[in-house]
Amino acid sequence: MELKTKKKLLDSDGIRRALTRISHEIIEKNEGLDDIVIVGIRTRGVPLAKRISSKLEEIEGEKVSTGILDITLYRDDLTTIANQPIVHQTEIPIDITDKKVVLVDDVLYTGRTVRSALDALMDLGRPRNIQLAILVDRGHRELPIRADFVGKNLPTSNQEVISVNLQEVDGEDAVVLKEQIE
Repeated sequence: MELKTKKKLLDSDGIRRALTRISHEIIEKNEGLDDIVIVGIRTRGVPLAKRISSKLEEIEGEKVSTGILDITLYRDDLTTIANQPIVHQTEIPIDITDKKVVLVDDVLYTGRTVRSALDALMDLGRPRNIQLAILVDRGHRELPIRADFVGKNLPTSNQEVISVNLQEVDGEDAVVLKEQIE
């Protein structure tokens, strides 16, 4: 399957503004940062989580615990993605029991990644609640999962792909709409 770039949807300023808005919404919804833990889903959820944590600290003057969640072994498509999937370490610096966990990822599509992340988190402890922060919600849910904080809603067709590029992973910040070429 070949992909052709259709349109650049967000540049680095657009991503920065979306993450700033998400950060303010996290503070408002939780009436501050008490007991908040920010957890990024590998791969691109991790730099987004770190950026949100930095923004929260900048706004509130308070450091927030930030972690990394690897969901590889929780995926329902594990046998179809690779013969030998690469499992990375989950790194969450504190016990999440009775904490407000904000789970962060780049794109919300079918909801299956988030379901896997919820399973992984529940194996680590029993959070008071789990909230979901997503840079881009593209629709097409297969599971009843909804984000609490959304940077941008970008309805797409099933033939389109949202590609999130982040400086820390890809060398640039951009959200691009791509289309499958037959």
